Amino acid sequence: MNRRVRRKGGQFRDKEKSISQSYVEICDGSSNSERKGEVDWTTLPDDTVIQLFSCLNYRDRSSLSSTCKTWRVLGSAPCLWSSLDLRAHKCDSATATSLASRCANLQKLRFRGTESANAIMNLQARGLREISGDFCREITDATLSVMAARHESLESLQLGPEFCERITSDAIKLVALCCPKLKRLRLSGIRDIDGEAINALAKHCGQLEEIGFMDCVNIDEVALGNVVSVRFLSVAGTRNMKWSSALQLWNTLPNLIGIDVSRTDISSTAVLRLLTTSQSLKVVCALNCPVLEEESNHTVYNLKGKLLLALFNDIFKGVASLFADITMKERNVFSDWSSLKNGDKTLNDTMTWLEWILSHSLLRIAETNPQGLDSFWLRQGAALLLSLMRSSQVDVQERAATGLATFVVIDDENATVDCGRAEAVMQDGGIRLLLDLAKSCREGLQSEAAKAIANLSVNAKVAKAVAEEGGINILADLARSMNRLVAEEAAGGLWNLSVGEEHKGAIAEAGGIKALVDLIFKWPYGGDGVLERAAGALANLAADDKCSMEVAVAGGVHALVMLARTCKFEGVQEQAARALANLAAHGDSNSNNAAVGQEAGALEALVQLTCSHHEGVRQEAAGALWNLSFDDRNREAIAAAGGVEALVALAQNCSNASQGLQERAAGALWGLSVSETNSIAIGREGGVAPLIALARSDAEDVHETAAGALWNLAFNPGNALRIVEEGGVPALVHLCSSSVSKMARFMAALALAYMFDGRMDEVALIGSSSEGISKSVSLDGARRMALKHIEAFVLTFSDPQSFAAAAASSAPAALAQVAEAARIQEAGHLRCSGAEIGRFVAMLRNSSSILKACAAFALLQFTIPGGRHATHHASLLQKTGAARVLRAAAAAATAPIEAKIFAKIVLRNLEHHNVDALI
Repeated sequence: MNRRVRRKGGQFRDKEKSISQSYVEICDGSSNSERKGEVDWTTLPDDTVIQLFSCLNYRDRSSLSSTCKTWRVLGSAPCLWSSLDLRAHKCDSATATSLASRCANLQKLRFRGTESANAIMNLQARGLREISGDFCREITDATLSVMAARHESLESLQLGPEFCERITSDAIKLVALCCPKLKRLRLSGIRDIDGEAINALAKHCGQLEEIGFMDCVNIDEVALGNVVSVRFLSVAGTRNMKWSSALQLWNTLPNLIGIDVSRTDISSTAVLRLLTTSQSLKVVCALNCPVLEEESNHTVYNLKGKLLLALFNDIFKGVASLFADITMKERNVFSDWSSLKNGDKTLNDTMTWLEWILSHSLLRIAETNPQGLDSFWLRQGAALLLSLMRSSQVDVQERAATGLATFVVIDDENATVDCGRAEAVMQDGGIRLLLDLAKSCREGLQSEAAKAIANLSVNAKVAKAVAEEGGINILADLARSMNRLVAEEAAGGLWNLSVGEEHKGAIAEAGGIKALVDLIFKWPYGGDGVLERAAGALANLAADDKCSMEVAVAGGVHALVMLARTCKFEGVQEQAARALANLAAHGDSNSNNAAVGQEAGALEALVQLTCSHHEGVRQEAAGALWNLSFDDRNREAIAAAGGVEALVALAQNCSNASQGLQERAAGALWGLSVSETNSIAIGREGGVAPLIALARSDAEDVHETAAGALWNLAFNPGNALRIVEEGGVPALVHLCSSSVSKMARFMAALALAYMFDGRMDEVALIGSSSEGISKSVSLDGARRMALKHIEAFVLTFSDPQSFAAAAASSAPAALAQVAEAARIQEAGHLRCSGAEIGRFVAMLRNSSSILKACAAFALLQFTIPGGRHATHHASLLQKTGAARVLRAAAAAATAPIEAKIFAKIVLRNLEHHNVDALI
């Protein structure tokens, strides 16, 4: 950049303190800069630049600071570094050291994880007043002790809501000794907090007004009675409380205003005692206390201005009752309070605390999802979370958004969302609110809002509302974020929205496809969350023909193959394989099938994934190979990559697997077996027996794929004999006669026809085993059984009256009526090779009248006008000289009427395809 920013004051370079003075003016809203006309960024005064910097995240602020020397100085202004949120960033010792020069005046710090906790001491922020940490499960006493010792001015320390399992009372004692100015202490999930630790707080922290010991196992409740400075106390979720001892001393605490006993075993008697005997107490919060709820008569507790908040009470009404002199709508009590210039410090402190503990308790309740709370969530829970999302406290907003994302999900395993809860959020204006928060400049809030939008969008009605409110564009923008957590949740939202066919085009138009592909390249090792969501969304989008082409143009094939090859997370592998399967499913309309096969390492990776320990990965990988096998080059390349062996092994081991895996395993073998070389290899590898086992499945879809594979295998005489020897005839006969699927019955009949058209006889004389003679003897019975059921199958499509009319006149209308009755719609999708068509033509000359009828019936299906490959089959019939054979079959006096009529219809079909040379 060669232009300099014009500065407001020439003295700025020498006196950086003027930055702080300007910032004070900004915060007070007293900046009197007047602008006339358009503003050129090169003329912006320093205080305006600083204000703009304050609206940016740290990454963008650093990027702008690097553009010129003046902005670098401005970007280092102490007023911009009074608070720091490191949760979305990897913060190790080196990063913290590099930030140290800017953190001399740092007041507030938020971090995430143990590495950041250990690193923040390198910030050299000795004047820190507030520290808040998430994901603190691994933080030890040593880390917390050093943190306290380095920050003697600390006024607020919060670790949670995740459990701090490795922190003990020893660290709490050190916090008390090192931080005498402490006013607020919130810790979650500590196992034991003994009397020594609490007494140390009482002794050394004379200003300690708020204590939160949530979800602890044991707390010395007697010692808590010694912290006379405490105004707000929370022991929510804490077990093993001795309420009689606690109440005896807590009732005497002179400053206690509010107490939170949510999710404990407190009784109605104990609650009543708290409300009646404490002189200072104003509010008791007891959400989701089973004993209280069972014992209570569900009346409203509000004794002499003392309030109980419980699930069976109207919480909005209760909180509104604190404002005796103010008329307000009860449902707007939190937002109205925020907008009021209320001079009552006690009331303001109470409301601030209430917002925090309600957001915390509602999230915890949503996480455990206890039974019997549907009415609460619908009546007031959803509205409470939405109200708290308007709080001026950032952590309350975030936790409320997380609560919304959590409470609607009633089954994490299957991503099941409660429709009533989701629609309650929508009806209360929650979608617009969440989308507005998602546009916030605060990345933590963006992330949690996007997560809530994503979960709610599992519901189709909510998804429609999100789309109508412009949510797709917002999520696509967030997916481009440099913050991995934000991008991850945005990708999750696009994943859920992309389930709806009506949203796929809108996602593409918003640039969502490019954003999702870029995510994979941006964070190839960023963890399973962002990659699984991005791949899952691309998988849904790839199911649409037009979107699939955009995925390919955006580099999606390369990105997804990269994941399939290198990523070790099973969820990512599953979605990447599913996406590749969907990309390859449009072989007739675009070139993605071939493009996936030609991508280096794609087929090898998918073959390898069929050996995964995770069933979903195996299923999607097999599905991808099935779709890819429709391309001739892919088919041979899959075999060369070990696909035959891998898929036979998969089929052998999936007898107890899901229907989806069974269908795809058989389908992939079906696709590979189109090649006779592969078909022979499948037989030699032992693929016949597992396919016969799958043919006995109760699932219709598995019937079809297993029957299709056995049909292809039976084309080879050696495989045909293997099918007989492995007991395949009874299985195919059962399919032919009993399957609900017409396609499965059709392909089973064709497989039986291949097996007993005479070509297997030579192989049977030798046999595929040392028992050749006994096996050959058994063929007669198998042949009779097969022919009987082939005939029965063909006759199901033969109406005697229609056939008689067609035989008598051969009128087009009569033939058309027979053809329509005989049509198997799905058979039009089958594609036969020249050798297969030739075999059916040869079968028309077979001495068996049943096989003649079956061959004519098959050729009818393959040539019906409108079939996907009908013209191709008509061309193959021309090359085999089939017209003459068909006419002979139609005119043969000894041929069955079915063969004659079906042959006439095939001739008519050929005429339709304008194959004049055949007629």
